[in-house]
Amino acid sequence: MIRIGVIGYGYWGPNLVRNFAELKGAELAAVADLDPKKLELVNKRFPAVKTTTDFQEMLRDPTIDAIAIATPVSTHFELGMAALKSGKHVWLEKPMTETSLQARQLVECAEKKKLVLHVDHTFIYTGAVQKMKDLVAADELGKVLYYDSTRVNLGLFQRDVSVISDLAVHDFSILDYLLEEQPTAVSAGGINHFPGTPENLAYITMFYDSGAIAHVNCSWLAPVKVRTVLVGGTKKMFVYDDLQPSEKLKIYDKGVSFTDDPQKIYQMRVGYRTGDMWAPKLDESEALRAGATDFVEAIEKKKQTLCDGRLGARVIQIIEAATSSMKARGETIHLPRAERVL
Repeated sequence: MIRIGVIGYGYWGPNLVRNFAELKGAELAAVADLDPKKLELVNKRFPAVKTTTDFQEMLRDPTIDAIAIATPVSTHFELGMAALKSGKHVWLEKPMTETSLQARQLVECAEKKKLVLHVDHTFIYTGAVQKMKDLVAADELGKVLYYDSTRVNLGLFQRDVSVISDLAVHDFSILDYLLEEQPTAVSAGGINHFPGTPENLAYITMFYDSGAIAHVNCSWLAPVKVRTVLVGGTKKMFVYDDLQPSEKLKIYDKGVSFTDDPQKIYQMRVGYRTGDMWAPKLDESEALRAGATDFVEAIEKKKQTLCDGRLGARVIQIIEAATSSMKARGETIHLPRAERVL
């Protein structure tokens, strides 16, 4: 039985507490938060769980195996490093740290101590993304040509991170998982319409050695909520709409063919193919529960999760590149190959 402590009972913490409390093979041991009123809520729902305003009590408890951290990103590095140095496996909310240097230091510490370091990029565990991964791996899509995402809504405005770290980060993790390659260059434009606040709207473009291109439109200022991803390949195309109650993923047997045959120089060189559309059956299990299960099993089997610290660190590199480009009004930021190995 893996005993887990949770630090932070704000926006996402209650979801972690619920999942670890109900998860087979895990036991919710303790919850820490600076706000005693929030801990009262924990005591009412989980009276057997220890609560504290001092997270250090968890680190000193030899019976706690892992720490899940759901606090502002500015605290992730300090709390994560303290937990790792105490010999605890660590679950970090996304984004895992403020800088890629901090991310690498956490990865190095976890690997040195042979501990599991998991980053909660929950979308990777959704039935739709898992099916997309299976189809890409089976070459159903063919060569990936593009990834185009619209991830917009009205709010919630964040105080400590920009819209890139809040919304586009989901696409960065999905791209890393699907393509198994990191971008060579990133260009981004964005703006904060309210002085003194992080950017609330951004457009990010990523370029890959394979020839694929990815574009992400993210905003906190849209009148409607949209969560749509288009993925085009040489064989088929995907449409992933996370807001649909059913048929979230649709596969289209559509595409184009191109010829340079000199015998057809005076004819149209582009041909269009239109076939069937089908919506595969998806695993409807809660993605967060799947991630929690992966975390516990990784600890038990001494392996890494799908969203390990290295994936989390690669995502931070893209966030940094996109942010730098945005502040330079769209200047292309090239990622040295050495930085993309992690």
